[in-house]
Amino acid sequence: MQKKPVVVVVVAAFAMLALGLWWYFANQNSQSLEAVTVDRTALIRPHSPSMGKADAPVVIVEYFDPACETCRTFYPMVKQLMAQHPDRIRLVMRYAPFHKGSDKVVAVLEAARRQGKFWPVLEALLQNQKDWVSNHTARPDLIWPLLDGAGLNMEQLAIDLTAPDLQQVVAQDLADANTLGVSQTPEYFVNGRPLPSFGFEQLQQLVREELARAN
Repeated sequence: MQKKPVVVVVVAAFAMLALGLWWYFANQNSQSLEAVTVDRTALIRPHSPSMGKADAPVVIVEYFDPACETCRTFYPMVKQLMAQHPDRIRLVMRYAPFHKGSDKVVAVLEAARRQGKFWPVLEALLQNQKDWVSNHTARPDLIWPLLDGAGLNMEQLAIDLTAPDLQQVVAQDLADANTLGVSQTPEYFVNGRPLPSFGFEQLQQLVREELARAN
């Protein structure tokens, strides 16, 4: 009985988030978005969620969109690759909400991260992607039943969705994606090296090369 008011507050928070992102980009200095080859400062930010040992010799940075079908397909494959090399690979996730409506879902992921729930929420969204994505368009209003098992504090989630610094995190990731020339998802960088061409085999090859170099 208490969920409906919370959902209303969350919807209102989404509207404020959209306005905040528009304002942020409207006031950005265009020079900060100039494309460069591979600017390592744009690869990882302090807020970026990561999985794996902090001192792992190989770091995979993935720009992802939770509404991206290929991101959903590749995610378990990347986890399996990490399992094949225990403690040798760290995965860092960066937001790139290119699909329509996906920016609101990314905002929920970032708010969940602040409660230490990024990974269970991400996995719930990817595993059930077909329930809330249709024709490459995200339906944020349909994700709430999928979050029931994640242990989220929904009142705190609604508050965090309106936080200006949350809007800045999403905007920073989009700006870094632009800096690095990321135009589609998933996009991977292995120890700062972009894939020569898209494909999981190409990702595996870069990982093998960097593991060998570390040895």
